[in-house]
Amino acid sequence: MKIDLTDTTASKINKALVQGRRAVGTPAVGMVLTLVIVTDEENAYDALRAAGDASREHPSRTLVVIKRVSRSPRDRTSSRLDAEVRVGADAGTGETVILRLYGEVLNHAQSVVLPLLLPDAPVVVWWPVNAPVDPAQDPLGALAQRRVTDTYTSEQPIKELTARAEAYTPGDTDLSWTRITPWRSMLAAALDQVACKVTSVEVEGEEFNPSCELLGMWLADRLNVPVKRSPSGGPGLTAVRMETDCGPIVLDRADGSLATLSMQGQPDRAVALKRRETAELIAEELRRLDPDDTYASALKYGVDRLGEGSGGKAAPVATEDAQAKEAPAKKAAPAKKAAAK
Repeated sequence: MKIDLTDTTASKINKALVQGRRAVGTPAVGMVLTLVIVTDEENAYDALRAAGDASREHPSRTLVVIKRVSRSPRDRTSSRLDAEVRVGADAGTGETVILRLYGEVLNHAQSVVLPLLLPDAPVVVWWPVNAPVDPAQDPLGALAQRRVTDTYTSEQPIKELTARAEAYTPGDTDLSWTRITPWRSMLAAALDQVACKVTSVEVEGEEFNPSCELLGMWLADRLNVPVKRSPSGGPGLTAVRMETDCGPIVLDRADGSLATLSMQGQPDRAVALKRRETAELIAEELRRLDPDDTYASALKYGVDRLGEGSGGKAAPVATEDAQAKEAPAKKAAPAKKAAAK
């Protein structure tokens, strides 16, 4: 069931939700959280579809906040709130309210969202694109226990990851971190099978993929060994090679779906490491609403260790190509000084 409301208020939207529940025969509210999606018109459909699939595991009230910026000076001064209320089969297993904000109300989105939150239920805010620099300080982010961003969708993913590290607040998380959960589980399980000491690690993947950087930070933080980043054609992460005193451990995924785990003295094993859809990533994030200490530790490592020598700012794991380019430049500096003298 769909109910369209033009130039409406939060009170009228709540009444429409009650009316819709009665019409479909489900007057009780059986939802476990409120998911607030802050996006634009272009990405709203994909985000809403992913949230609908995730609601099968986590029944929730989904509030989609779309800020419509008008080009007309007259429309910029006038405030308007349009809403589309979906209940029943049109909203998955929960309720969906699509909010379109115009004019001055754009700057007060939290005032529109606050009356629509489920009482005594956790709140999760998700920015599929264009996330704020500091999600916890954002007016909408301040309402949530968990704040989900996605650095992979930004124009400069590595720079965006650095900003996430510097502005981290307990409760922040990123889908680039969620994407490497199967990789972290498989690598940890492989190390549990051997009594070997890891001496070095190489992470291979797309050059500007934040998931590759986060996996390198996590391995360096947990194993306390040097980690080398090697670029590849993708898709995404393609391989992790760990050198140990018992021989190499290699997890190689060349096609984006099936990986091969190779360990010294054991037969090669095929491992399912399919690239997951956004709905699976969101569903995983909604399973735990407490702060992710492991993610925080990996980010802190990126700031404290990988940023040494760069003014305290985080930097990506160095690649061999970058190191090779840097060495001739250092050698050329004294020669230029001598020529100047």
